[in-house]
Amino acid sequence: MRCASARPGRRTSRAAFFEDAIDPEDPLLGFAAYVHKAPRANSITPERQRAFIAALAASGIVTQAARAIGASMEALYKLRALPGAEGFARAWNLAVDRGMMRLEDCALERAIRGEERPVVSGGEVVATWTRHDTQLMLFLLRQRLPERYGDPHRDSRRDPRPGDPLYERIRAEIEASYPSLEDVRASIQDRIAGLRAQVEARKAAEAAQVAAGE
Repeated sequence: MRCASARPGRRTSRAAFFEDAIDPEDPLLGFAAYVHKAPRANSITPERQRAFIAALAASGIVTQAARAIGASMEALYKLRALPGAEGFARAWNLAVDRGMMRLEDCALERAIRGEERPVVSGGEVVATWTRHDTQLMLFLLRQRLPERYGDPHRDSRRDPRPGDPLYERIRAEIEASYPSLEDVRASIQDRIAGLRAQVEARKAAEAAQVAAGE
């Protein structure tokens, strides 16, 4: 995966990265491209249209796909609206859908794996712990398994909040799959104690060397 951001040093979503280029034989690229009657040097030719669709399907971000072929957003939207560009417009929509599916997969991966958070002691990172986003998990479960986690008695457009029976039930199922907060804290304390013991042992060894040298 390679970053296609204009500022690659800046942290950003995984969606801001291009996946591997899609297969040239991918049906998505088989659309009927718009053919300019009198093409100019900067015209968005059928080849550039397919390159744009390929980049859009890989990145999921229209601005990055436009940058990939060196075209302006204004020119692309103008082309999309032209009579005869219906195939290009449909491919554009399908490419966005594919990008959104990839974005959902990224969110699912983040929900399952969690995010590593540092534990700082004395100005130093001494350990890390994994934070799982319950709200994100809840949303994905309701979207992917509505027959199990959806609530037919509630407005489907509303997300349950903490305290809601559905929210609490799903949170309990999720939390039951992971170590308790007490276990995490105990593990962190054990690591801190081990680090402190190492520091004390090193200090004692250095002191012994100094004493021996005297």
